[in-house]
Amino acid sequence: MRAPGLLEARQSLAPYARPAVAVDLVILTRVDEALHVLLIRRGEAPFAGRLALPGGFLRVGDGVEDQGEDLDRAAARELQEETGLAPGDVLLEQFATFGRPGRDPRMRVLSVAYYALVRPEVAQRVRAGGDAAETCWAPVAELAGSTLAFDHGHILEVALGRVREKLDTSSLAFSLVPESFTIPELRAVFSAVKGEPQDPGNFRRKVKRLVEDGVLETAPGRRRTASKPAALYRFRAAPRR
Repeated sequence: MRAPGLLEARQSLAPYARPAVAVDLVILTRVDEALHVLLIRRGEAPFAGRLALPGGFLRVGDGVEDQGEDLDRAAARELQEETGLAPGDVLLEQFATFGRPGRDPRMRVLSVAYYALVRPEVAQRVRAGGDAAETCWAPVAELAGSTLAFDHGHILEVALGRVREKLDTSSLAFSLVPESFTIPELRAVFSAVKGEPQDPGNFRRKVKRLVEDGVLETAPGRRRTASKPAALYRFRAAPRR
């Protein structure tokens, strides 16, 4: 039995537009020390045959008794459907919403975007799914000025800016390095994400600050290198994978 007032509430909302809501995923990993993003080749219109970010529409109900799925659940579902990866395999975080009129030729669509950071060994398990004809890991550095479907080029730019901003003050890089790592290994991640080499001396001072701030801590053991054994570090209270 419908609760009193629900029909009236629905009728009062009738004049308001009901745009569709989608989730889009910026999935990043390292391939040969360079930052790559996962793209799909769309198998359906619009933009059939064009490269795009993985994603899809939020599942909704009738808007009253059944209001559909949660945004985070939709992002996790799309991740699994489009790539075969489970949410526990990656770091998945919401970073922005995009709603420019005309961004989708079919209808008014608002997109809630997430970035996902994937360790290289996990990235090898990605497979095409959903409406994707194929998937590929594309070097981020080669996508400047490219024409991805919809406004996905802009979404990618915003995601990269957010990830680069958080990299210096958080454990975000945890998802792109082994559980324990040397300073040069971590520097390689920063260089890949930021798209420019990191000065070794300055980076050592950065690591020292991250240790002082409680982001990093020393890890047991040493890593054998060509010159001498290197100290190991790890992220403090790193999220489980």
